Amino acid sequence: MRSTKLTWLTLALICLMVYPVLAQEGGGAAALIEQMEGTPCPNDSAFTCVTLTVPVDHFDPNNTATMEVVFALLPATGERRGMFVTAVGGPGYSGVGVADDYTSYFDETITENFDIVFFDQRGIGLSQGMYCDDATLAYYTADFMTDTPENEANAIEVARQFAQDCTAEVSQPELLPYLGTRQAIEDLELFRQAIGDERFWLYGESYGTQFSQTYAAKYPQYLAGLILDGVVDLTLEVQDYYVEQAQAFSDALTATLQVCNANSECADDLGGSAVSSFDLLYERLASNPVTTRFPRPDGQSVDRTFTATDLETVAADAVYGESGRMHFLRALGAANIQNDFVPLLRLKYQVLGIDPITEEPLPDPLFSTAAYYAVECNDYNFFSGTPDERAEAYMRAGDAVDESVERLSSVFYGDLPCVFWPTQGEQTRPEPLVAEGVPTFILNATMDPATPVQQGYEVFSRLNDAYQITMEGGPHVIFGRGNDCPDVAVTEWMVNGTLPTEREDTCDGRVIAPYVPLSPTEIDNIEEGMNALDIELSFTGEYRYWDLKDLLTVGCTYGGTVEFVPTETGELWNMNDCAMFRNFTVSGTGILDYETEQLTLNAQASLDEAADVSVTYTRNALYASEGETTTQVQGQ
Repeated sequence: MRSTKLTWLTLALICLMVYPVLAQEGGGAAALIEQMEGTPCPNDSAFTCVTLTVPVDHFDPNNTATMEVVFALLPATGERRGMFVTAVGGPGYSGVGVADDYTSYFDETITENFDIVFFDQRGIGLSQGMYCDDATLAYYTADFMTDTPENEANAIEVARQFAQDCTAEVSQPELLPYLGTRQAIEDLELFRQAIGDERFWLYGESYGTQFSQTYAAKYPQYLAGLILDGVVDLTLEVQDYYVEQAQAFSDALTATLQVCNANSECADDLGGSAVSSFDLLYERLASNPVTTRFPRPDGQSVDRTFTATDLETVAADAVYGESGRMHFLRALGAANIQNDFVPLLRLKYQVLGIDPITEEPLPDPLFSTAAYYAVECNDYNFFSGTPDERAEAYMRAGDAVDESVERLSSVFYGDLPCVFWPTQGEQTRPEPLVAEGVPTFILNATMDPATPVQQGYEVFSRLNDAYQITMEGGPHVIFGRGNDCPDVAVTEWMVNGTLPTEREDTCDGRVIAPYVPLSPTEIDNIEEGMNALDIELSFTGEYRYWDLKDLLTVGCTYGGTVEFVPTETGELWNMNDCAMFRNFTVSGTGILDYETEQLTLNAQASLDEAADVSVTYTRNALYASEGETTTQVQGQ
């Protein structure tokens, strides 16, 4: 069924016998926190953390080694109906680290009626997390192309070196064979037993659907409901999965470029054809990487290089969501029209977690590449034979992908290090998930590059009792992102036991966020300059990825710096001779108030090296390019 408005938002609702299970004896999260002497989770979290000691190997009773796994709990604020557990994506992301942010998007009736639970999967974050940041940086910044035998050989060596360096760098390499999903779901099962609920709701996003399906296949009797968002089809061999994913990334990038072509302002910034601009830039960089001046946040300007591999890395990250796609188009336009590679370099440093001053890795406490590969390489079997034979088989499987996938075919080789990893997964794939007796929501987006929509369709078709919501366009993962679709449907089901009238439905999404044209490199007047300054600062890669918690300093393109300081009510901007344009420099302060949604800049501005003038600039919206702006210049 196709509709522009979801059927569960109409008056025609049907109530089925899937009402939430009331909490069992044991008291739920509040009692468990008291029993296990829970402590506040880090970073002023509203959650309380409890630590479970679990077997390193759940399947070998002779192995007595243990490890610690941390769960974050937020007890229900009202009458408790059970618990709602989230398995986050990756693999490798910290559930504890994102618990507060994710929960802020839940309808208040969910937090009122359910204990909210997140966790750091074994080997991640607080659960004896393992990292190999140095090996990761070397891996992701190496040239990685497979278009010639020489480049294939180089790619294999890059993957081999990463696998060796990463496993040598992690703190507890002896745990690597035990970080697969099959082991991890047993940790969740022990937690369920500890909290005392007979059944609970399980939500999985992206890799979390891999985790959640694995749990559901073994323990369906303990699930009141299952929500799979951005679905992985576990029946696929790894090479088949990556064939579909590489094509989905290519399709998402192509669609993004084509949407730009249909927008006159975007098309103008991309020289008339975004598709041609991207392809020509890729060819240019593949032949000769670009060296350009980059403004460091310490105020120094230095030479930096941008390669074809960097372009693919930035593009692949961008197509995960509507906002990222639009930011990428602006950066691509700056490179093509203005020969300005600074915006692309800014995105590169943020995507790869690189310090723009030292070009060394910035540790990300929320993600572990070591854990990513430990899980992937344990969950899948990567061909057969010696590591070299498996690498050769991987390359030959990629030949057809390189031939047929127009853009970003390198995505196919993302798990190449697994052929050199110390452990391999089982050779047989899991049976199709049926989840008999478990009502299940499948959530898809047609523009999802990471978990292709067709995989969601396939999983849905096999389930015993399933409902499917597909967003046209949209990002990778759609629940809890501030959209009524699918948030209302999920909430109605969990809280009121109300299911949709139709098994399948669609809702409207978009490919890119509303496009914001590039500002000129030179400014004609003060009013234009202040508005352009606001937009370009707000659209820097650093600001886009800012965590809103720590001081952020950004180097302005043509000199000077700007500081973004978090406050209790918003942000403080400190501009120090900030020149985002060749002929316009600003110093001063600004306040962005989240509650009033207003930005006010009080500054001294200089145009074409003329004497400074006092300027007050206001924007009556939370985000740049939205709302109205006014500029008052002293004496005018």
